[in-house]
Amino acid sequence: MKRILKIVAGIVAVLVLAVAGTLLYINWSGIPTYPPGKVDLKVEVTPERVAGGRRTVQLLCASCHLDNDTGTLAGKPMPDVPAQFGSAHSANITQDEETGIGSWTDGEIAYLLRTGVRRDGRYTPPWMVKLAKISDEDLKDIIAFLRSDDPLVRPVKAKRPLSKHSLLTKVLSRVAFKPLPYPTAPIPAPDMTDKVAYGKYLVQARALCFPCHSADFAKIDDFTPERSAGYLGGGNAMPDMNGRIVKTANITPDPDTGIGKWSEDDFVRLVRFGVRPDKTVVVYPMQPFPELTDDDARAIYAYLRTVPPIKNAVPRPAVAAVTGTDAGRLAFYRYGCNGCHGDSGVGVYDLRKGAKDFPTDPELIAYIRHPEIAKPGVKMPTWDGVIAEEDYAPLAAYARQLGEKASGSR
Repeated sequence: MKRILKIVAGIVAVLVLAVAGTLLYINWSGIPTYPPGKVDLKVEVTPERVAGGRRTVQLLCASCHLDNDTGTLAGKPMPDVPAQFGSAHSANITQDEETGIGSWTDGEIAYLLRTGVRRDGRYTPPWMVKLAKISDEDLKDIIAFLRSDDPLVRPVKAKRPLSKHSLLTKVLSRVAFKPLPYPTAPIPAPDMTDKVAYGKYLVQARALCFPCHSADFAKIDDFTPERSAGYLGGGNAMPDMNGRIVKTANITPDPDTGIGKWSEDDFVRLVRFGVRPDKTVVVYPMQPFPELTDDDARAIYAYLRTVPPIKNAVPRPAVAAVTGTDAGRLAFYRYGCNGCHGDSGVGVYDLRKGAKDFPTDPELIAYIRHPEIAKPGVKMPTWDGVIAEEDYAPLAAYARQLGEKASGSR
């Protein structure tokens, strides 16, 4: 018996050493590299392609790559990536040839967007979207936009540090998150006259709603999204700009915990302007998507009505516990403004330009009420009817103070 126990103990010791050695090797070697792909592609830059590409880039790329200092897609730190994945920086995707993607070929960009593999073979981390199912035409539109004279992609010399990946990220990149295969057959554009089919395409490919609104990023099926755990039933834990965990909403047609009782107009208002039927607003990481047209939002609604309902009651984020006597500061946190603007006023969206854009409080208040009127396409909810009248003036004053303080610290 003692001999058997010694043998078992020896086997266990060998296994422990093997696992420890493997983890040490993975931690040392980092995220794997792969042979870079070769795609023969040349995209014609037309006004139509650029316009379509801009909408898709605003949907999928801008919130991560938008640098507030330059107003371009020059990359930035990403504090909303979960801490267990390490520290993250998005890349410079402007047309600068040295620090951006100005020297990349169209085929190299396409290969990265499809597979997640850069032209030097480095695999982009799990939080970088991979466009496995987007149509060839929409992919070309993205590339045309990146080649355009749009101010968002003008050349900016900004060398961003590489992300510092945690051991967990390195392990997941070898086990769960690997490069996707480049398509071997054309991916056609959907029939936009078929609302359900077009809505499915938006949810699964172009707007990519399903990864966030399913149960767990680690259990996403990129090629058969319906097989993802908790498909569209919400509950996925995502941090906001301050590291507070926000769970994504259930958008299945369950009448009690999903959107089963919502009208089509209710859904369109939520998607495009960020306001729910009960007149509360969404909080980051969810945000309005004005890039989507009414027809786009109605198609998504039509598709979601066909999805099997999941009963999953997801609690809404609690209001941040803030004390004090400053009415503006209290309103700023009560309405969740810190979710997008951060505690300092420089979050995903920057308050430093407020004094220049809106020099008087009445102008700023009018913008807060209806940002979509002053700046069509802006990713800010429509607050009219949500913020109490007595809160507008102190909120505007506090937002202006934050912007001025942030400007002085830079």
